[in-house]
Amino acid sequence: MTEARDLAGVVGVTLAVYVLGMYALAFFAQSKISTEEDFLVAGRRLPLSLAWATLLATWFGAGTMLTAADEVRVEGLRAAALEPLGTGVCLMVAGMFFAAPLWRMKLLTVSDFYRDKFGRRAELLSAIIMVPGYFGWTAAQFLALAGLLELFFGLDPSYGVLIVAVVGTGYTLLGGMWSVTLTDALQVTLLLVGLVVLGWITISDVGVARIVAETPPEMKVLVPTEDLHAFVGWVGVFAIGVFGNLPGQDLMQRVFAAKSETVAKQACWLAGIAYVVFGMIPVGLALASRIMLPGELTSSILPALAHAYLSPVLAVIFTVVLASAVLSTIDSAMLSPSSVMAQNIFPRFVGERFKPLVLNRMALMITAAASLVMAYLGEDAYSLLEDAYALGLVGLLVPLAAGLYREPKSEASALWCMAIGSVVWLVHRVAGWETFLAPALGDWPLPVALCSAGVGLVAYFAADR
Repeated sequence: MTEARDLAGVVGVTLAVYVLGMYALAFFAQSKISTEEDFLVAGRRLPLSLAWATLLATWFGAGTMLTAADEVRVEGLRAAALEPLGTGVCLMVAGMFFAAPLWRMKLLTVSDFYRDKFGRRAELLSAIIMVPGYFGWTAAQFLALAGLLELFFGLDPSYGVLIVAVVGTGYTLLGGMWSVTLTDALQVTLLLVGLVVLGWITISDVGVARIVAETPPEMKVLVPTEDLHAFVGWVGVFAIGVFGNLPGQDLMQRVFAAKSETVAKQACWLAGIAYVVFGMIPVGLALASRIMLPGELTSSILPALAHAYLSPVLAVIFTVVLASAVLSTIDSAMLSPSSVMAQNIFPRFVGERFKPLVLNRMALMITAAASLVMAYLGEDAYSLLEDAYALGLVGLLVPLAAGLYREPKSEASALWCMAIGSVVWLVHRVAGWETFLAPALGDWPLPVALCSAGVGLVAYFAADR
C-alpha cells in the first residue's frame, strides 16, 4: 500500500512538472501571435517536421491509445477498423487528393471553402454540422484522461474531467495553433518513444509466438469475411474512419498551416503511415493482455500493463506519455470548432464588436464548456468518437470533394446535400434505423452513415443539374 502511494505521488509530481512545461511552451507561443492567421493557422509557416507531428498528435490520443485497445481486447483485431486503420488511411487519402488544392485556396477554416465555392448559406450550414461533432470528440478525451487520474490517484471522475478541461483549455487559449503545434511536437515524441518501450518490454516478455498461439482464431481475424453481414458492418466502420475525417477542421487546419503545398501533402502521408504503424502497437498489446492479465478487465488496458510490467520509473514515464497523448488531442479538438465558430458563425451576429483574437478565445471557452456538458452526460467514449467521425461523412464530404474537383452550378446543391444527408443520419441516431428502414431491408446491417452520405450524393447532383 505504501509503495502504491509512493508511486502515485511520483506520478503526480511528474505530471505537474510536465503540465508546467506545456504552459511554458504556450507562453513562448503567445509571443508569435499577432494576427488571426497566426492564431488559427500558425501564420502558414509550419515546416514538415512540425506539420506531420501535429497531424499525428491530433488524432493519436484516447481513441488509439486507450479506447481502441480496450475494444480489441474484447472483440479482437476486427475492432481496429476505426482506430488505427480507418484514421491512418484517412490521412493518406488527404495527402493524395485534398491537401494540395485546399492549401492553394489559402483558407482559415473548412467552412471558408463552402463559402467560397457555394455561398454564405452553405458556409453557415457546414459550420452548424461540423461544430457539434467536436464536442463529443473532446468529451471522449476528457473522459479518457479523467479515467487515468482515477486509476492512479483515486480521483472522482467528475472532478477529473473538470481538471483536464481547465488544463487543456488554458494553454490552448494562450497561443492558439502555435501553442498546439509546439506542445504537440513534444507530446508526440514522448508518445512514440514510450509506446515502443512498453510494446518491446511486454510483448518480449510473453512472446509473439505465444500470443499468436493462445489468441482465439476468431480474434485474429482483421477483416471478418465469415458472413456478409459482419463484412458489411466492418466496411462501414472503416469507411467512417477514412472518409468521415476528411472534411474535419482539425485535419485541414494543419494542412492550411503548412508552409507549402508540398509540405502539406508530405505531412499527411508521413502522419498516416506513422499512425497505422505505431497504432498497431496498442492493438498487439491488447491481444497480449489477454494472456498477461487474464480476468474480467475490459478497460484501461495499457495503464494496467504498464503498472504490472514496467519498473516504477518506466511506469511513471508511460503514465505521462498517456496523458500527453490525450492532451495533444484535446487542444486540437477544442481549437478546431472554436475556429469555425469565431470565423464562420459569430461574425454574423456580433459584427465587428469584438477583435478577431478575442472572438477566437471566447469561442474556445464555449467549446470547452459544451464538451464538459457532454462528458458529464456519461456517454460511452467510443460511441462519442464514432459520432464525431460520422457527422463529417454524412453531411460534408460530398460537397467538399465535388466542389474541389468540379465547379458547382448552384449553392442549392451543397445545401440539399448537407441537409438531407444529416437529417437521414440524425433520424437513425435518435430513433434507430430499424424504425424506418427495417420494413424494407429486414435484418440487413446497413452502415447508416454510408447510406446517409449516399442519399446526400444523390441530392447534390439532383440539385446541381
